[in-house]
Amino acid sequence: MSKAIPMHAPVGSSRARNFWSVCAVVVLLALFVQAWIVVQARPQDLITGAHGMANIFSRAMPPAFDEFVPNLRPILETIDLAIFGTVFGVLLAFPLAILAAANVTPAMPLYYIARAVIGVTRAVPDLVWALVFVTAVGLGPFPGALALAVHSVGMLGRLFAEVIEDMDMGPVEALTLTGAGRMQVLSQAVVPGVLPSLLGIGLFRFDENLRSSLVLGFVGAGGIGFQLLTSMNLFQYQTVSFLLIATFVLVACAERISAYLRSLVM
Repeated sequence: MSKAIPMHAPVGSSRARNFWSVCAVVVLLALFVQAWIVVQARPQDLITGAHGMANIFSRAMPPAFDEFVPNLRPILETIDLAIFGTVFGVLLAFPLAILAAANVTPAMPLYYIARAVIGVTRAVPDLVWALVFVTAVGLGPFPGALALAVHSVGMLGRLFAEVIEDMDMGPVEALTLTGAGRMQVLSQAVVPGVLPSLLGIGLFRFDENLRSSLVLGFVGAGGIGFQLLTSMNLFQYQTVSFLLIATFVLVACAERISAYLRSLVM
């Protein structure tokens, strides 16, 4: 009976792998060192400045829980900003995603236009969009809601398009062979096939929009962020600590609710 001959990788290929692994490690270390230099990292400053942080924390205690009622409206504004931005982001992103998915787009020029729109809305940060809309419509929650909606179009449009491109094309081809029109194929094959994934992505985006709405308040877009900035400027650190606690509770609750709803639709 003949014995099986063990197969070994060539020595040359193993050495080449080791060489490129070492090169990758060296490049990563070089990138980290240059980042350390560029950001002017000084860990010793954290030690020497610890007393300043301790002073702020001591002045922030106890939290001003009596500020709950006066800040109830900003808290609701923060939630509504996320809801508005997510809903309109989904409504605008889905048609773009249909055009930006190579397997269902009606024409390649529309594919490239949709991809360009998605790329631009995603590349510009929501904070920049908020500044743009503040100059157009003034201060308040509306520019923040518009900023979240536009930025959500970019993020959701890309994810929606990828889901549609990865979908099972069997039902689409079957309906097409029966002579169904484009809208029938879209409503009876494409949408049912990707709807659970799209709902899950939309809920995840709501999570992100809730966090982003807090930051948008720093540029006058309403919500808890605006109250937090005002309290910091007035050195009302007890109010700041209360608003931070309220923010934590709000985000934690939104995460749990969003995770539960995603578990139902996924």
